[in-house]
This record gives sequence, C-alpha cells and structure tokens, in this order.
Amino acid sequence: MPMVSDIWRHYPEANIDWVVEEGYTSLVRMNPDVRRIIPIALRRWRKSLFSAATRAEIANFRRQLKQDAYDVIFDTQGLLKTSVVMRMARLAPGGQRVGLGNATEGSGYEPLSRLFHTKSVTVGLHTHAVLRARQVAAQALGYSVDGVADFNMHMPSISVPDLPVWVPDRPYAVFFHGTARAEKQWAASNWVQIAGLLAERGLLVLLPWGSDEEKHVAEQLASQMSNARVLPRLPLMEAVLLAQRAALVIGVDTGLTHIAAAFNRPTIELYCDSPRWKTEGNWSSQIINLGDIGKPPTVADVVLALDSLNG
Repeated sequence: MPMVSDIWRHYPEANIDWVVEEGYTSLVRMNPDVRRIIPIALRRWRKSLFSAATRAEIANFRRQLKQDAYDVIFDTQGLLKTSVVMRMARLAPGGQRVGLGNATEGSGYEPLSRLFHTKSVTVGLHTHAVLRARQVAAQALGYSVDGVADFNMHMPSISVPDLPVWVPDRPYAVFFHGTARAEKQWAASNWVQIAGLLAERGLLVLLPWGSDEEKHVAEQLASQMSNARVLPRLPLMEAVLLAQRAALVIGVDTGLTHIAAAFNRPTIELYCDSPRWKTEGNWSSQIINLGDIGKPPTVADVVLALDSLNG
C-alpha cells in the first residue's frame, strides 16, 4: 500500500493494477489508487490443477494479465511463483520487469526469481518489509523514499444499523492473541493480567479467533476475564472492521495486528519469537512495539506502553 502511495505521489497520472490472491481482493479494494485488481487463485488451483474448470480459470487469468501492456511490472516478494506471474504479464516496448535482488535476513527469498527480472534492486540485510517494497519502486522509477509510510486504506462507510451484530456500542480493546506458530504466542496469564487492568479502566475486551484451537484459547481466556467477550468467526473484512474501530489493539506478530497499525489505531505489537525490525509499525506515535526474537515483552512493559498511549 505505501508503495502505491509513493508511486502516485511522484506519478499522479499512473495506472496501477495489482495481482493478488483471491482471498485478499477486498483488502486491496480499500486503496482508491489501485485501478484494477486481478485475482489469482494459486492456493486453490494447486488442488485441482488438471481439472477443466481450473484450466479455464487459469486461461482467464492470463487473458486479464495481457489485457494491457505495462511500462513497469513489479515483484517485491522475491519468490519463484510471483516472478513467474510477473513474466506472464505483457510488457510494453522498452518496459522493465523489476524485482527484489537479494534476500533479507530470515526471508523466504528465492534467487531463481532474478531470472525473470530485467532489473533487480538490492536492499539492506535488515530492511523492513514495508520499506523494502518502497525502495524497489523508488529505484526503478527514479525517486527517493521519503516520509512515513502512507497506507491510504479506506473502509467502506457503514451506517450504525448496518454494523455487524457483534460490534459493541461502546469503546473496546482487541486482543489479537492467536498466531500459527506457538513460539510467537504470549502467555495466557499475561493476557489475563492486562484484561484486569483494562477492566479497571472500563474497557471491554474482544477476543477474535481463526481456528478451532484459537477459539478454545479465547474461551479459556474469557473465563478468567471479567470484561471479555469471545467473538463469532469473522470473515476477513469484518476482522478488518474490528481492528479499524478499536480504541486499543494489543496483538502478537500477525496480520491483523499489522492491519490495525496500518490504520494508525493505538496499537501495541508484541514480538515474542520473531525479529521486530521486519514488520514493526514505525510510522505513527500511536504504535508501540515491544519484545524481539527470543525476548517476549513483560506485563510491566505493556503497562508502560498503555500509559504512554493514554498520554
């Protein structure tokens, strides 16, 4: 998103299209500077690669990619699969395919992706994920990265009667406690202590979940909290709404925590077993990052962060 904002700021007449996995098209649609969204369904296609329906979808995807000839085609992930998709798109005469030229520490970068580039952009070993994409575009298009990251995300307007039934009629905090890797989780007793502090401040705590295991954890946490409510399973855009409307977000290193930070909500990001430099929110004083790989934050750290956010 900030890469799109940078391009628009320097080239306000640009037409920007975005290839995105089909489940995330609604997220990209939140950015008004994206002209056309081209969904791809690699995850689903892999399961039925030889079926007639899948082959028809892939053929339609290829047609969409070749509908326009592009002056610049970017791949900022540095994966073989994304670079192959970049190669499938139609390039205008004199155009260039620009991709990431090297790995950052701990990334899943695949060097073979460079075979599909006409220009590879190298970045520092410890370059933040957001800055990395911004630098790739800047070097290709001849400008310098300046200013804080601008995500330019806009939630569709929703009137109060049309809000989902789970939306409270008073300010709330969200605990994004769930993550796929156990090492990235924060101890349950810590969440309970912070909920108790928020209860003293009159703040409701909402507990979302994304799997049966996370639901069980949420129910266990709520049973020890006087001010907590376990949410129903939320579709993606309702989960985004949850983050965007929150008075406070506390979350581990996971997508929805980063989305809350992208909306500049008062957010405390907890890093327990992942390097903070990769994804920390660093574009707003409303975002506080705690912990680091192998150094989970303490309850006292979070309490100090809460006091700081409350001014």
